[in-house]
Amino acid sequence: MDPAPPAWHELPDDALLAQCDVQAHRASGPGGQHRNKTETAIRLVHLPSGVVAEGKDERSRTQNLSSALRRLREKLERRAYRPPPRKKTRPTKTSKRRRIEGKKRLGEKKAARRGLYD
Repeated sequence: MDPAPPAWHELPDDALLAQCDVQAHRASGPGGQHRNKTETAIRLVHLPSGVVAEGKDERSRTQNLSSALRRLREKLERRAYRPPPRKKTRPTKTSKRRRIEGKKRLGEKKAARRGLYD
């Protein structure tokens, strides 16, 4: 089993931003001239993992930065998730009996076919 990845999503905002490359750019989409002229969209590239998150919904660069940071945390959290180990359970007596009965029926069906074409 591979080791657990670092818990980057649990870092405080300042520490997480220190690990990121922050890029401001113009976002396309609805908003017209104002959106096309101002560079308020933020792209965060988390350098250790290569995960990219964008915030381009608001007119404010600081609001877009906080939304990009929130999205980055969500992506990092999804990446860090490891399912709990599976506990093996023994098959019940009834399930064993059903499986054996099914095999017997199939064997009888095949045995009945054998005599037809000899």
